[in-house]
Amino acid sequence: MESIDACYLTEFEATVTAADEDTVMLDRSLFYPLGGGQNWDTGKISWQSGEVVVNEVRGRGEVIHHVGEDHGLTEGESVIGHIDWERRHAHMRMHTAQHLVSGIVYELYDGARTVGNQIHVNRSRIDFKPIRFDEEMIENTFHKANEMVESNLEVTDAVMTRDEINAIMPPDRTNMDLLPISVKQLRVIRIGDNVDLCPCAGTHVRELGEIGTLEYLGKKNKGKGTTRVSYTLDGCES
Repeated sequence: MESIDACYLTEFEATVTAADEDTVMLDRSLFYPLGGGQNWDTGKISWQSGEVVVNEVRGRGEVIHHVGEDHGLTEGESVIGHIDWERRHAHMRMHTAQHLVSGIVYELYDGARTVGNQIHVNRSRIDFKPIRFDEEMIENTFHKANEMVESNLEVTDAVMTRDEINAIMPPDRTNMDLLPISVKQLRVIRIGDNVDLCPCAGTHVRELGEIGTLEYLGKKNKGKGTTRVSYTLDGCES
């Protein structure tokens, strides 16, 4: 997404650049494709003589919209994309919550890193390393996260260089070593005054208050000092 504001857009105009019986490619798209631990958007593509459901979106440079049926679209057709807002907004809330919890765990527990995450509509998870959570640590983490949500800090995005990011946050906190060295300009998400600052291309909310209450679901030992923590959000449980 070009900006956090763009995450709130739910319709766009585009032109079909390629199509086969169950996929469509467009000259531009607001559908978020699978990536960065976040699941894809769903929705519809409509045109003058019909519409088709988008049930999966993958790819990076060329985004492929999987529609699962013979749609009849051809190259050059003008279309309108419609994003499923309920799913998009759940991902925005969940992903921002992940950044918040990751920042809190790093600060509270000796720089424990986030080494993986999976963002879904109903529940999400974060993998931390090295750490072993006891019940008090979990309680402290989620209590602090919900306090921060109530503070309603602003969430912003920017494009920064590696050096600019490293001057603010330690490279291990931002997982800079996991990013290809060829990437010089990085889109970053910042919570408040650097409660968290992390390179990320996912979708996010504008303010922490929009997340709602975080609810801890469970933890699992993944071996080699890694612990997986699962959570959900108020209104996302079903």
